[in-house]
This record gives sequence, C-alpha cells and structure tokens, in this order.
Amino acid sequence: MNVEQMPDVTARAARHAALGDPSRLHIIDLLTLGDLSPSEIRAVLGLSSNLVAHHLNVLESVGMVERSRSEADKRRSYVHLTEVALAGLLPGRTERASRVLFVCTANSARSQLAAALWATRSDIPVASGGTHPAARVSPGAVAVAERHALALSDVTPRPLDAVRGESDFVITVCDNAHEELGVAGDLHWSIPDPVRIGTDVAFDSAYDELERRISELAPRLASR
Repeated sequence: MNVEQMPDVTARAARHAALGDPSRLHIIDLLTLGDLSPSEIRAVLGLSSNLVAHHLNVLESVGMVERSRSEADKRRSYVHLTEVALAGLLPGRTERASRVLFVCTANSARSQLAAALWATRSDIPVASGGTHPAARVSPGAVAVAERHALALSDVTPRPLDAVRGESDFVITVCDNAHEELGVAGDLHWSIPDPVRIGTDVAFDSAYDELERRISELAPRLASR
C-alpha cells in the first residue's frame, strides 16, 4: 500500500484534541454561522467569563479562531473562525493508483457493481475480477444496477489472475476473497454477499454500502 504521510497530521491532531471538549465544539458550531463576542458566547453556553476565555484561548492556540476589535466599541472584540479552521479535520488524499481492481469470489455481483460505481466517481481506470469466477453476472446484480440507472462496465466474470496487474490498487469486497488472497490487497471492504441471500433488499444494501465507500474513497485516491 502506497500511503503518503500527511504533513499536517500533528496540527490536525491538536485541533481534534481541542474539539474533544463539548463546549469548544459548541463554540465552533456557533462560529460557522457568524461572528460572536465572548459575552455573546457566554450567554449562549451559560458559562462563566473565565471559562469562556479559557476555551477561546485553547481554540486560538491551535489556529481555529481569531479575535478582532469592534469598530464601534473598541473595548469589545469579536471571535471568528480562521480560514483554515476546519481544513484537514477529515483525512485528505492519502493513496495513489494507476488502476483500481475490485475483487470478490465469483466476480458476479459486488466487484462488478463496485467497478461500475467507481467509473461514475473517478477518472482512474477500473477493473474487476474473481478468485473463482461464476459463469455469468448475477441477475440480482443486473437488476439492482438497472434500478439505479447504473451501467455495468464488465458483464463477463473474469478470473483474477487474468486481469490483475502489478501496479493495481486492489480492493477486496468479499471476506472469502480477502482471506484467500492472504490479506494481500490494498484495502478490504467486508460486504455481505447479496447473491447468497438473493433478495432485492440484500442487493440494495450491498449497492448502498459500495456507493458510500466509493464516494468516500474516490476523492482521496490520486492518479499515479
């Protein structure tokens, strides 16, 4: 796995630590809507002035808030979020890939759906394969793809050995395939096999989980 270390991880950790206090998190929530004076913050939170001052000092020390003097009453100040207050709190782009390869056992449902979904979310090439490919794509997978207006990009199950390249970023979407490969992939998503259950609900659940994970991963995966 090609993991790039985030250069600002220490700063991110400090901001997360600062937000670990409910009152400070509440202050940040308030400031996302507008600027407030310390006395206004005190009124909303119901805290003493010295405790509000402490919380603001902590948030200021990690670069999340700034204070400016009121142009009207010079004795008054307003607190506002800095431009980078919320930047980087969620993980950024941490991986690179020349091609993404989704793998399950039969290459008849989960990996096929994943590859088709990936093509709608990223320009990085994608393929799919199976450790023991079935003769055809599951009708349930075809049906759920049609329900979501998703075109299956590869309608013929293929063996993993025939499609896998040395530089592929491998994502197993099947526990059996993951364990059979000896945990050799880059990522593993433990998604229940909808073919085994066979219901529309099972296929919809697998589709929704794949869509969620792909939507989260695609912005974090850079082309290599």
